[in-house]
Amino acid sequence: MMIYRTGQYVHTASRAHGDTGENTSSTDDPTPSLRRVRDIEGLTRLIAVQCGMSNDAAGDDSRPVVFDLAPNCTLTDVTEGANYHATVNGVVDYGVFVDVSDAVSGLVHESVLDGQEYAVGDRLIVELEEIKENGDVAFSPAAPTDYRTEAVEHDPEITPVEGLAVGETATVEGEVVQIKQTGGPTIVQLGDETGVVGCAAFAGAGVRAYPELSVGDTVRLRGEAESRGGAIQLEIDTVTILDGEEAATVRDRLADGRAERATPAEVDPLVEWEAFEEIRTELVEVARLLRQTVLEGRPIRIRHHADGDGMCAAIPVQQALEAFVAEVHGSSDAARHRVKRLPSKAPFYELEDVTRDLNFALEGEARHGHKLPLLLMLDNGSTEEDVPAYRKLAHYDMPVAVIDHHHPDPEAVGDLLDAHVNPYLNGLDYSITTGMMCVELARLIHPEITGDLRHVPAVAGLSDRSSAEAMDDYVELAAEEGYDYDDLGDVGDALDYAAHWLRYRDGEQIVADVLNVGGDAKRHAELVEFLSNRAERDVGRQLDAVRPHVESERLDSGVRFHRVDLENFAHRFTYPAPGTTTGELHDELVREHREPVITVGYGPDFAVLRSDGVRLDIPQMVTELNEELPGAGVSGGGHLVVGSIKFVEGRREDVIDALVEKMGDADLDEELSAATVEN
Repeated sequence: MMIYRTGQYVHTASRAHGDTGENTSSTDDPTPSLRRVRDIEGLTRLIAVQCGMSNDAAGDDSRPVVFDLAPNCTLTDVTEGANYHATVNGVVDYGVFVDVSDAVSGLVHESVLDGQEYAVGDRLIVELEEIKENGDVAFSPAAPTDYRTEAVEHDPEITPVEGLAVGETATVEGEVVQIKQTGGPTIVQLGDETGVVGCAAFAGAGVRAYPELSVGDTVRLRGEAESRGGAIQLEIDTVTILDGEEAATVRDRLADGRAERATPAEVDPLVEWEAFEEIRTELVEVARLLRQTVLEGRPIRIRHHADGDGMCAAIPVQQALEAFVAEVHGSSDAARHRVKRLPSKAPFYELEDVTRDLNFALEGEARHGHKLPLLLMLDNGSTEEDVPAYRKLAHYDMPVAVIDHHHPDPEAVGDLLDAHVNPYLNGLDYSITTGMMCVELARLIHPEITGDLRHVPAVAGLSDRSSAEAMDDYVELAAEEGYDYDDLGDVGDALDYAAHWLRYRDGEQIVADVLNVGGDAKRHAELVEFLSNRAERDVGRQLDAVRPHVESERLDSGVRFHRVDLENFAHRFTYPAPGTTTGELHDELVREHREPVITVGYGPDFAVLRSDGVRLDIPQMVTELNEELPGAGVSGGGHLVVGSIKFVEGRREDVIDALVEKMGDADLDEELSAATVEN
């Protein structure tokens, strides 16, 4: 194995080895390197020229040239009749074998040695007499008494990663995106503008090859392409670490090429929806960011709210990214370590979650040589409650992108995010669900997934009780795929039920089967029927338990207000959770009264809020409660008609009473009628 850095050798501008009239080691180069000049005489003379101790100007130096080849030079870099510095690598009865580079060797026949004896490792100057048709090279001794040395760098033909073919020896050029030490070889992942390829080097079982290499280095690798595990792997012969202008040129090429390939696909939205167009433009930029992230070899970690809308958002994006990763890496297995999806039980990014994510990321960096991942937050991440977790991430190189439809705090989170898409930022509201947005995002990343996603926006909308103007169009689109209205509701219920029992696990195959995105269609039907029936049974049992304990009153505004103590009167530690319990009870009360309704389900230190026909600015209420009740520790957020808050247990009565008073002052809004949102 051979490794070397550019800049350590004297560079030549000309590859015409027969041109002895130009000395490229001129004094115009402020930092000429002499380390490649191995013979003492040549070194002495080169020093003399560079220090002005020779009367020969560089352009007038007529001394014969002896070329010193860089280790990766090939037969394309040599010329018959030229002289070269060589090293003896073998002695046989009929002559000596010499190396003039790692790839160019040949025989000095005993007939031309004139009785001169050599040992392995001896240095000499040879003339290249002949390159035979079979590739063999014949040399003869040369003994110039006064000469100058010119170093020759190999200017290889660069093969793009996507152009590698099994069985060919090729040179690739790009960025080191991962270095992983196995029990056998060292695996270097190299990315260029076309893809990422694994490159293997063996220095001993479990021994790090090329320890000089680091993630982020710009390099040139040469080796033979072989098939490993269904993907191409380059078996490394030589490594060149690029620096200076050469590295900058490569980085510029990579940036331009990656930017071009990162451009999202041009696809029409699934339904025509004027209000959605501005958001879709922003989703194009997020798709570009995610594709660029994949091309750079950085993993992606998806965090999403563990409910129906959150999973309708996350599953399509996950599968689109996995398909693109497989395309870039040339391996269907590549995504297993580069795309990870995890649910969050809370409607914000908890410190517990960020600690887990950081621990996972840092372990991946230390054990597997990964870059730290980009964090993609879906169906949460827009609020002030997310700030502590983001600030923790800010100490590490982890970009954060958010797609959410909860009421945002852009001033609080804006400086901590690399991308933020939220309908509220465009003058819209929660009715554009995260699932609707992320289906379009997935199609921008990998449009071939579209056929599996046409029913998903309708499931997302019904799961979150969206009143968006496009809901009818989405429901019709789902009907074309064989899903009637009841089917869509059953899928949403099954997702919610599965999410409850999965807790902090991704349940990848289960969720994919339930949503019927990249899953098994037969299993989908069976699972949805089973899970939705169980969900319906458990919800019915819960409502039977809490219904007799609902306290009702009419507020001064005329709103029917209902509250229920979930701590004492609901089944605990089972499905449904307090949020779903409050939502189902609220829907039942709305159907019963057909007038503005507010429902609050509360426990020792939390309250879940639902409203219909009433404009509740829950984030503003939280702000006011903190000002009015110091020490109560009120936090939370949500939409205009749905939200949740937390508080210090001992101040529950104070918080609930103050909350009821604020609800009594809330404005009625017919546009929000029948628009409850399961959150």
